[in-house]
Amino acid sequence: MRVKNDDPPRGEAREEAILAATLELLTEVGYDRMTMDAIATRAHASKATIYRRWSGKAEMVVTAVGRHAGRAMAAQPDPGDLRADLLGTLRAMRDGLTEQDAGLLLGLMTAMHHDDELARTVRTQMIDDKRQAFDPVLDRARARGELPDGIDRTLLAELCSAMLFSRAFVTGEPLDDAFLAELVDHVLMPLLRHRAGEAKC
Repeated sequence: MRVKNDDPPRGEAREEAILAATLELLTEVGYDRMTMDAIATRAHASKATIYRRWSGKAEMVVTAVGRHAGRAMAAQPDPGDLRADLLGTLRAMRDGLTEQDAGLLLGLMTAMHHDDELARTVRTQMIDDKRQAFDPVLDRARARGELPDGIDRTLLAELCSAMLFSRAFVTGEPLDDAFLAELVDHVLMPLLRHRAGEAKC
């Protein structure tokens, strides 16, 4: 009788070890002082193994932080109207954001200011994910006739990300459901209705 093995495949386990080592070193020494040699040593992996999976330090860091934070949002069910859909997506974004390590994330943001490769990678892999989180919401609203084509999806994602980030890591003000409802009712819905009116003109 074959015994079921629930352990992750060897390749997956090796990847997790490398990403864990990346996060540990990022926290201990910072992005600038972290080296590929140090990551390989900490993870008991060869640099050849690392480079077969990642092009460089910037991509590894973004992958590690994203994996740690549960970056990929689960698909949200369609609640039947735009307001409820926005609230559901914001709650999922809020929950993912508040699970992140503040020091780790702020250190990453600081390093972006003087490392062009890191900045490009973060913007491509992480900020685009936030924009794509709203794609199903806007697609469903368009299908229901609540919104026309041509809504600026990037602006919506940037606005929401900035406000949630500010509350979570800068001002320390509540990031509760009451705030999310206020954000939807007094900022997002008026903005989308205004943009919808412009699109129809």
